[in-house]
Amino acid sequence: MILPKFIVRRSHGRQYIPDLDAVCLTEKFRGRPELTEPSDDEQRAALTRAAAICPTQAIAAAPFTLDMGRCLFCGECARIAPRAIRFTNDYRIGSPTREGLRLTPGMDRVPFDPAAVREQIVTTFGRALKLRQVSAGGDASVEMELNATGNVNFDFGRYGVEFTASPRHADGIVLTGPVTANMAEALDICYDAVAEPKLLIVCGSEACSGGLYAASRAVDRSFFERRHVDLWLPGAPTHPMTFIDGIRTLLRKKQR
Repeated sequence: MILPKFIVRRSHGRQYIPDLDAVCLTEKFRGRPELTEPSDDEQRAALTRAAAICPTQAIAAAPFTLDMGRCLFCGECARIAPRAIRFTNDYRIGSPTREGLRLTPGMDRVPFDPAAVREQIVTTFGRALKLRQVSAGGDASVEMELNATGNVNFDFGRYGVEFTASPRHADGIVLTGPVTANMAEALDICYDAVAEPKLLIVCGSEACSGGLYAASRAVDRSFFERRHVDLWLPGAPTHPMTFIDGIRTLLRKKQR
């Protein structure tokens, strides 16, 4: 009776990823957008149409920029203006600053400025990091991807990075969701319960900018006016490798 189960298991192949720093995702994955300045009126008109249909106003046609913190990675802009916008499979899109998520034509990578990272982060959390995840009105998509970082495929725990159930046992918070008004106080309480020094990681386009709900009366993003964010991770949802790469780069375990 056990033999058929072994046969099925062998047919699955190896799911475990030996080296998380050498992962290459499928070409179908929508990661870092690559921007090209329009060269004629037809391309400029296409870019203007792409900017107009973006539901989160992530694209500005003049000057040409794309804000990944707002981007939903739906791909509609690339369909309308394929010569100006192309999505690559590059998942290395986290940044220690909000400004680092704004792309312009000619950028071949998302910059990660080591000088923007507090030295205390590296010296304190370089060997182990425990995080408390807070869903502040999220739709569970980013939360599911964060859960996947600990599964048999990625096994991020091998590097000492894990999620904990209590903020009192955590070194920092991973925030997902646009931060609804009814979660604002709970988020403050959770953040204050984490001992100093602590990290704040914002994960997902909704958390980075409010996303589709940025103008909603049900959203209260005043939390960001009082807190310093150490790592911004865009995505809708954020891929596990984007999270893993962002954390590893933040802790100077790898270079962008």
